[in-house]
Order: sequence, then structure tokens, then C-alpha cells
Amino acid sequence: MLKKQQALLHRQDILAGGILYSKCGRFLSASHRTSAVSWNCSISGLVRRGHPSDALHLFVTMRRQGTPPPTEFTLSTVLSACAAARALPEASQVHALAVKTSMGSDVFVGTALLDAYSKCSRIADARRVFDGMPDRSPVTWSSMVSGLAQNHLYEDALMFFRSSQRMGVGLTQFTLSAVLSACASLAATTQGTQLHALLVRTGLDSDIYVATSLIDVYSRCGRMEEAYRVFSCTDGKNIALWNAVIAGFSRHARLLEATMLFEKMQQFGELPNEVTYVSLLSACGHAGSVEKGRGYFDLMLRDGNVRANVLHYSCMVDVLGRAGLVSEARDLIETMPYEATPSMWGSLLSSCRIHGDHEVAKVAADHLFEMEPNNAGNHVLLSNVYASNKKWGEVAMTRKLLKDSSAKKEMGKSWIEVKNKVYVFVVGEGNHPMIGEIYAKLEELGCEMKKLDFKPETEYDLHDVEEEQKEELLKHHSEKLALAFGLISLPPCLPVRINKNLRICGDCHSFMKFASKIRTREIIVRDTNRFHHFKDGLCSCGDFW
Repeated sequence: MLKKQQALLHRQDILAGGILYSKCGRFLSASHRTSAVSWNCSISGLVRRGHPSDALHLFVTMRRQGTPPPTEFTLSTVLSACAAARALPEASQVHALAVKTSMGSDVFVGTALLDAYSKCSRIADARRVFDGMPDRSPVTWSSMVSGLAQNHLYEDALMFFRSSQRMGVGLTQFTLSAVLSACASLAATTQGTQLHALLVRTGLDSDIYVATSLIDVYSRCGRMEEAYRVFSCTDGKNIALWNAVIAGFSRHARLLEATMLFEKMQQFGELPNEVTYVSLLSACGHAGSVEKGRGYFDLMLRDGNVRANVLHYSCMVDVLGRAGLVSEARDLIETMPYEATPSMWGSLLSSCRIHGDHEVAKVAADHLFEMEPNNAGNHVLLSNVYASNKKWGEVAMTRKLLKDSSAKKEMGKSWIEVKNKVYVFVVGEGNHPMIGEIYAKLEELGCEMKKLDFKPETEYDLHDVEEEQKEELLKHHSEKLALAFGLISLPPCLPVRINKNLRICGDCHSFMKFASKIRTREIIVRDTNRFHHFKDGLCSCGDFW
């Protein structure tokens, strides 16, 4: 035990030296590096100053010189450089060196190694390193949870976190941020709420970084009242906290609250940054307020502390397109000082569908076909534009182009949280134990909707089949399955909250509106573009998404 404490103190001394060299910007020349400490200080300094590639080159020089041999601190620092540079081959080589020199079981080396593998998207290798470690620190657990979340394995991240708590592993700010990120991505409301309660009990809810993550969780789960409550109760508000709550209201098209907070933030002496303006412009787009959008865009251009970037222009394209100013949006794309992104042309194409501009739609689609040749969703969007304008010949042509191309449509997937568990549905789901009840519920809803003159919008199905078959295929969309399951499983007093990996189609959007009316139920759908709050037969997006 004493040896371990001495080793830890030694590492802290080395780290202090590394920080000193880093802050001074001074690195010893090769001729003056005679000890492991001096090499470690130089390598660590480069990593801390944001030069991971230079740190790796310096380590190679150290190895070629032959002496001194690397220490555990050397390897963990070099692995940090590998993580920062996403240098997988180098990380693998350092891993081999650690095994060869019997340093692979060191907790610092192991933690740095699994972090490097995670950053390089080799999560299976990271897991093997974790499983093989004889000792694990709270930082080790944090790195594993964070790695899983970074690689979009959110459920695994939550599972690891629960395991760490059962084993009595201490909480760290790093762990909490990773777990909250997983909850936000899954929109796991119950688990996020339980974690919030744990934070309150341990006193960690007052940490401003944790509070920022909590706001993100609640806003992505459609719980803005709770998000705002966390914001209000947090002392020492910084720009990240202000941005988090403004972004939350923006996602839900609550422009009034977003703009009021923007004004209040400045009254408290906090200056807006690039992220603030992205949220404001996005809110203007979601709310359909072109006047406010222009105002904030001009204000940003005059703000000497903020430099307009491609995201701001993308938001402005959305603002103009939603207002029906399709030609102006196209002009902005073609004259802005940045290369247009697929999301910009996609936003313009969506605007063309709503406002019936099939000529600009063709221009936008051509750019998308060139930029994303394998994305079938772009063909679907263009087909929907033509279908909305009753141009059936062009619809048939678009479908043929899709059929003849190599483009593939991503499988639709929706998920819903019920009783602290996340249930995932895919298009045509057949494996769920309640699938019979789910389809029966959809049939029941369909019969009730037909009495209210609901008609399936079959133009959103591009299969080359008869109309009746298309109507049947539309029933299999993942968000409808999730809705039926939610109506069966959730208490009538609770809203149904659904998440989807793609943009919701027009038929499902209409279905949700009718369902909210006949069931007198609030339905909240988060797709890739925005939140849709369905209530009493209406949607918060105003049928523009």
C-alpha cells in the first residue's frame, strides 16, 4: 500500500513538472533529456498544449535513443496523445509495448488505453482492456461509460453505470456527464429523473457542468418545465448553462421563452457566443418567424465578438424557406462565404415541398444526389414534392431513378420509454411479445380515424404496389408501432413520448394529429429535425418540418 502511495506521489510530481513546462512553452532539446522525468515533461507538455502528433513524434525519438526506458506515466501520456489524435495504429503499438514491458496491468495505462480505443471507435477493444484490468479506479469506470456513450451505445453506457453503482464506485463529474448524455440521447426520462434524484442526494446537482447536462436531458425528453427549474436553481450561471436552456426552448419552437432568456442573459452581463445565435436562429426557424430571424442574423453579423459560421447560414436558410422565401434561401446558399452542406439543400428541398416550388426543388435535389449519392431519403423528399403538386409523372420518374440507383434508405427506428425500460421498434416489427395487441390497437385507431375522414397518404410510400398494399405498409411504420404500444402500456394521464431516427413522414404526422384528437392525449415525437407536440388534432410545428 505504501509503495502505491509513493508511486502516486511520484506521478503527481511528474505531472506538476509537465504542467510547468507546458505553461512556459519550453521543451528540452534531445541532448538535454537525460531522464524519464524530462522526457515525460516534454511529451506531457505537448499533449496539454494541443499538439498530440508532436508528442507522438517525440516519443518515437525517445524510443530510438534507447534510454531511458518508458515509465507507466510515459505510456499513459502517449496514449492520451493517441486518443486526441485518433491515432489507432500508434495506440495498438503502445498497447503491445505495455504488454511487453509488463505495464499493461497498471490502472493508469489501462484507463488511458481504453480511452484511446474508445476515441478511435474501437469499443470492443476498449471493453477487452477494461475486462482484463485487475484494478479499476473511478476514472476507469468513467472512461468506459463515456466511451460507450461516444460510440452511441447508450443503453450499454447506462448498464455500466448501474453496475458501477452496485459495486460502490464513487461518482465523478466526468461519469455523470457521460451518463446524462446517454439519457438525453435515448430520451430516457425516468432514468434521467432517477439520476437527478441521486445527484440531489449526493449534493452534486449544484455543479454547473452537471446542471448543464441535466438541462439537456430534460429538454431532449420534452420536459422543458423541469429543464427550466434546474436552470433557475443553479447558481453562478455561465454561458454554457444559458445556452443549454435557450437551446432547449428552441428545440420546442418556444421562441418567446428563448428570446426572453437571451435578453435576460445579457442583462446579467453574459455575452452571447456562436452557440447562442445558432439556438436563436433555430428557434426562429421552428417558430416560422422570418422577421426575428433576420433581426438576430443581422445582430450577429454586427457583433464583433462572434464570427458567423456555416451553422448560422444553415439556420437562416431554414428561416427563409419556412416563410416561403424559397428563392431568397437559394440565393443565400449560393452567395454565402461557405460551401453549402447537404443539410442546407435538404432544408431547402423540404421548404419546396411545403410551398410547392418544384423547380427549386429539382435544383436542391440535384445537389443532394451529387453530394449524397447513397442517401435514398433525398429521392423520397423529391418524390414527396412532386406528389404534393399532383405531378404523378415526375413521381414515377423519381421512383425509377431511386430503383435504378445504388441509394439505400436507412431503416426507420423509433423508441419509447415505459416503466424505466426503453423499447425499440423498427419498420415492420414482428418480434415484440405484444405485437398482436399493437397491430390490433392500430386497426382500432384506423377505424375511428376513418369516421373523421382520415385518409392514408400513400404518396409517402415508394413501393411499386397497389394502393391497398401501400395503406397496409404504412401501418408498419415504426412511430405508429411505438404509439400503439404507448397507448396500451402508459397510464391515460401521461403523454406518449416517442423518438425517431429519421424525419417523420407526412402520413405518420397526420396519423399522430388524429390520434391526439380521438384519444384526447398529448403525443410528443422527436425526429431528427425537431420536436412535434401533438394535441387536440394539431401539431406545434404548424405542419412544417
